[in-house]
Amino acid sequence: MNIIKAINRTRIKDIAQKANVSIGTVDRVIHNRGEVSNATRDRILRIIDEMEYQPNLMASTLASKKTFSFALLLPEPISPESYWNKPMVGVRRAFQEIQQYGININIHLFKQSDANTFNTEAGKIIESNPEGVVLAPFFSRESMEFISELKKRAIPYVFIDSNIKDSDKLSYIGQNSFQSGTLAAKLLDFSVPENSSILVLHFAKERDNMNHLVQREKGFYEYFNTNLTSGKKKLITLEISDPNDIACQNQITDQLKSNPEVKGIFVTNSQVYYLARLIEETNISGIRVIGHDLINENINFLKKGIVDFLICQRPEEQGYKAIITLFEHLVLKKEVNNENYTSIDIITKENLDYYK
Repeated sequence: MNIIKAINRTRIKDIAQKANVSIGTVDRVIHNRGEVSNATRDRILRIIDEMEYQPNLMASTLASKKTFSFALLLPEPISPESYWNKPMVGVRRAFQEIQQYGININIHLFKQSDANTFNTEAGKIIESNPEGVVLAPFFSRESMEFISELKKRAIPYVFIDSNIKDSDKLSYIGQNSFQSGTLAAKLLDFSVPENSSILVLHFAKERDNMNHLVQREKGFYEYFNTNLTSGKKKLITLEISDPNDIACQNQITDQLKSNPEVKGIFVTNSQVYYLARLIEETNISGIRVIGHDLINENINFLKKGIVDFLICQRPEEQGYKAIITLFEHLVLKKEVNNENYTSIDIITKENLDYYK
């Protein structure tokens, strides 16, 4: 029978008694400061190893009364129920767990339609000189400029939602955007007739500057380029700058009217509800629709059957893990994983009620 026993925590006092030295001498060896003879140092280190001593980092942090300032740079939510509210749920949960260790989190939000607001908020972060940063590298060019400044100041940073390879990040927490696009392609390949067309729809300005959308599109196209069994499906890409604009909505309906062979649509972000609303209003039928993220607007159209699949990436978990990763690196001095991929979940109206 296996019995779990309580850990017998070794104290500095115990090491000092066994080494026949003062507590202060042991403390100097542990923290590598002050004058200690080589023979004494070696004896103390050997005893530390034998007694499996582990410093109480939490207690040390509390005793030092040091504060750590984290900066958070995320897109501003476009509505109370939109996607970018969800990472904040995880951030708040992490803060509740670690605030007692002197952690402060300063939140900076930028507009998803305006890269200049990203630069403005990034500049404020640089001026405040935090110990660590969590950011969504929403705009590729502006993000690269920002992290270049962070590297100059040796400020570690964690990406969420979107990853930039070879960027010297501390960690990335989020979905593999390329694989997410590949999954969407496979779902539509199985769902639409062999000789039909598929529309890849971006609701975004300057889509080429939005890393996660680019990666999803690349994954989508790569699937059809490498799977010869997918038949003769034609792929069409359409970029819509403002889904609320009547002219932009007409672009979509004109595209569908001029291409009646379109039987599948892949929306590369969480705003698939704009398309679903348009389909409902115009009574368009016979089109499979895939979008991203479990927000209320999307859930409604999933239940109606206008949206067939939602690909989800657990944004609350991303926000939580990003803050905890900075905490473990900066406060606990732990090694952290460079890439932490969250699951890629497929939600339909049949399994919606069982998904958390």
